[in-house]
Amino acid sequence: MSDPSTTNLPSSKPIRKKRQISKWAKVIVNPGERKRISLKAGESFTGVGVRLPLMVWRGLEDGPVLSITAAVHGDEINGTGAIRKIIQEPHFELKRGTLILAPVMNTMGFERHSRYTPDRRDLNRTFPGSKTGSLTARLANLIMKEIVKRSDYIVDLHTAAVRRTNFPNVRADMSNPDCERLAKAFGAEVIVNSPGPDGSFRREAGKAGCPTIILEAGEALKVESAVQDMTLRGLTHIMAELNMIDLTDDLRPETSPHQTIVQSSSWLRAGFGGFLNFHVAPGDTVQKGQPLATNTGLLGKELETITCPLDGIVIGMTTMPAVSPGDPILHIALPDTPTQFRTLEKSIDTMEDDNLENQVRDDLATSITVEEYTDSDQDPDYDY
Repeated sequence: MSDPSTTNLPSSKPIRKKRQISKWAKVIVNPGERKRISLKAGESFTGVGVRLPLMVWRGLEDGPVLSITAAVHGDEINGTGAIRKIIQEPHFELKRGTLILAPVMNTMGFERHSRYTPDRRDLNRTFPGSKTGSLTARLANLIMKEIVKRSDYIVDLHTAAVRRTNFPNVRADMSNPDCERLAKAFGAEVIVNSPGPDGSFRREAGKAGCPTIILEAGEALKVESAVQDMTLRGLTHIMAELNMIDLTDDLRPETSPHQTIVQSSSWLRAGFGGFLNFHVAPGDTVQKGQPLATNTGLLGKELETITCPLDGIVIGMTTMPAVSPGDPILHIALPDTPTQFRTLEKSIDTMEDDNLENQVRDDLATSITVEEYTDSDQDPDYDY
């Protein structure tokens, strides 16, 4: 049987030389095997090796190489939980191709419960890295060499930053047919069309010829059960789309009844320092002019009401009600047309209560308190 990693990608893609999937330093992974790999990126302050832990799982038959990665920001571990679930309790039989499973890419940040590396850099703005640069740059270089150059496709799992939560949404460069294929197969309610910022993992992997999408879902420093279920469902869809697994009846998870592709999104920010009363939750559809949060002083004086600038859906929000001027409060994905918004709104309104999407909405809303908006008169002598 030939090594699937030695074959080029289909002719519609840029031709690139891939590294073998069977040889990892001194470790050989044969078809049908699963092996743990530990790759050295450099040394810490104490001289102890900084390593990148991987699980390589090969099917018996040739097929694509799919990498599933998490925690490029060291505190974003919802994806870590999902990957560990695949490693410890796989719910499918891998028949074709290879999975590269990287539960934590930023091990230095993970050990410190931090988004960043000890040299104060953001790994997800450091790609493609350098062999001779900072420790962060060397880790990025190792990831490009050992993961990107072996892979046909990558799904990178993220959460919101600390003290925020994200309603599950896929972000992908939809001008790339392979990214579009992965994004649609995942089955999230919202897809944000974006190639990613300069120096990010998905942007640089795409430039290197490996189509990459990301999932944004949930909070940092947590493994949330509904988010994990949705992540595993989406990954199952992608593996089936790539013909890596056979979808039996018990592996046919229901998907979202709708899928909206948006070209833009907007962060709404506090105009004043104060304490927020939220009027919406993650995953809610919101209309132009709708009150989203009321900002008050500690003794209740209303400072401002944050309203929605356009029709959209809440894909991110702060979980911290105390804000300073300019702090981001809500992230709104903006459908392209009124018809697209109305279709999305109607589909959400008619979903069954036990639908996984609604379970995620309910779970994410437990991180905040949502209150009905009331336009109450203020006492002019009420100063705080």
